[in-house]
Amino acid sequence: MDRPALLVANAHSRRGAEVEPFIDALQRSGMRLRREPCRRREELPALIRRVRDEVGAVILAGGDGTLNAAAPALRDTGLPLGILPLGTANDLARTLDIPEDAEAAAQVILDGHTRRLDLGCVNGHPFFNVASLGLSVDITQRLTRVMKRRWGRLAYPLAAAAVILSARRFSAVIRVDGADTPVKSMQVAVGNGLYYGGGMRVAEDAAIDDQQLDVYSLEPRARWRLLWMARAFRDGEHKVLDEVRTLRCRALEVRTRRPRHVSADGEIVTRTPARFTLLPRAVTVFAPRADG
Repeated sequence: MDRPALLVANAHSRRGAEVEPFIDALQRSGMRLRREPCRRREELPALIRRVRDEVGAVILAGGDGTLNAAAPALRDTGLPLGILPLGTANDLARTLDIPEDAEAAAQVILDGHTRRLDLGCVNGHPFFNVASLGLSVDITQRLTRVMKRRWGRLAYPLAAAAVILSARRFSAVIRVDGADTPVKSMQVAVGNGLYYGGGMRVAEDAAIDDQQLDVYSLEPRARWRLLWMARAFRDGEHKVLDEVRTLRCRALEVRTRRPRHVSADGEIVTRTPARFTLLPRAVTVFAPRADG
């Protein structure tokens, strides 16, 4: 790489101490780094665009929220992305088989193998993993930074258990190819990658570069059945359940009677009506080879 790589680390990451071993591993191999401060995730796209002609790659140390914030600028600049997964869920890193160990993650970048990934998009907001409305939004609102720091990945099931106790179905209409499907759902999720929510599978055979969106509507007859269905969602086998409606497409719209929040990669970004589209091969990412 002729130009240095831009390195931005999430200062609020609960695993921030792992950044320095990661940097040491890159620099020992001769990689030049340009470290830039970024206090707020909203400032990240402007930073990347500002230095686009001065760097050869963007390396982000943080979680899925940090990666999501960078997505528009990565798409626009074409700069390849290197990932040090320091978040709570690290679902994009999990989808790409990027290890959480700092030196191993650095080696993925040094090896230089890249993949072109699709991006999902909801009302103009891109996402790597999943965008959804319903339970996931309630869980996002319940999760706090303190909770994530204290419990790590356990924060997700703990928050989910609390939300399920008061979960209710809502009315929505899913439109695909001009056809409307009314549903009574607890959650409508639109997946671009494989994992979301700290290791749940969007679909058993989902892929982040298959140029398809994997959609499900969660329609249980009673709240307690959500707990019974949890294992199927962990393994991505929920499409065989009678109370889960699934489909695969490249675009759809979800309308609700009253506006409902929509989250993308764990961040609330918009409201319904929500138009979901696919941006194929939009971002280049350093990743292990498929053969390991």
